[in-house]
Amino acid sequence: MLAKPAFRSAMAALGAAALFAVAPAGAADDYPARQVTILVPFPAGGTTDIAARVVAAELGKAWNQPVVVDNRAGAGGNVGTAEAARARPDGYTLLMGTVSTHAINQSVYARLPYDPVKDFTPVTMVIPVPNILELNPAFADRNNIRSVADLIAYLKANPGKVNMASTGNGTSTHLSGELFMAMTGTRMTHVPYKGSSPALTDVMSGSADLIFDNLPSSMGFLKAGKLRPLAVTSAERSPALPDVPTMAQAGVDGYDASSWFGLLAPAGTARPIVDKVQRDVAKILQDPAVRERFVALGAQPQSMTPAEFGQFMAQETAKWAKAVQQSGARVD
Repeated sequence: MLAKPAFRSAMAALGAAALFAVAPAGAADDYPARQVTILVPFPAGGTTDIAARVVAAELGKAWNQPVVVDNRAGAGGNVGTAEAARARPDGYTLLMGTVSTHAINQSVYARLPYDPVKDFTPVTMVIPVPNILELNPAFADRNNIRSVADLIAYLKANPGKVNMASTGNGTSTHLSGELFMAMTGTRMTHVPYKGSSPALTDVMSGSADLIFDNLPSSMGFLKAGKLRPLAVTSAERSPALPDVPTMAQAGVDGYDASSWFGLLAPAGTARPIVDKVQRDVAKILQDPAVRERFVALGAQPQSMTPAEFGQFMAQETAKWAKAVQQSGARVD
């Protein structure tokens, strides 16, 4: 039988051995040693997907390991986000989170299958983007809608008759529309979709009349004239669409409802891994070719430290809670 000092020494040695055994999973020097997956909680083609694929391609080059995007859409981003929360915290599963999944949904949904704070470790912001109010051109021409003021007048004369598409219940595109209605005293019929691509398809076909969409996923259609822009939802104009006014400039004073997209890891992911991902993404976002690609889509790349990103999300959660309360949006 071991004496107490010897027992303590043996246990200390076992503890050290155990720590050493798990060290590779938390050691940035060995990470990544295999494929990394970025979960996207929305369908392919939307801004969340675009941001993830740009980052994944560049990280794959930097790490000399495959970085793949896995789209797990449903329930306003809740399905894929909950899956990321349950993933093993070893750095090999990351989440491209959004303003919806990590600032809005906890105020909109009565029950969430994840805790946006306790279940995740912030890594970095990737891109903040404005949303844009855009109409089916035929609908706009048929009703002589050329401005936000024209739209407000039409909505007041036709309450509930305009179909407003969104990328899903509780998303920033949904809440942008709800906030608009609350601030202008108008009413539209909300039609939620499972992501940007199907929503945009129906707006362009005329099945829905308008949408507040993330600018990057709409930019190509705007340039092609398939959508009619009226205003961006940010406090400042977008350099990508300098002739399109902000909602405040168009007459809705105090309106500001921008979106953002950033990387998160499951709670418990080792700090060295989190810091490595953050540093490498920051380098990617400084690359001129990457910046040019995002800027052309109406996004401004912006990295943050994990602490800065966490603080930012806390501020956004408080901000959107007020917007949700003002709009009355709720999903049981």
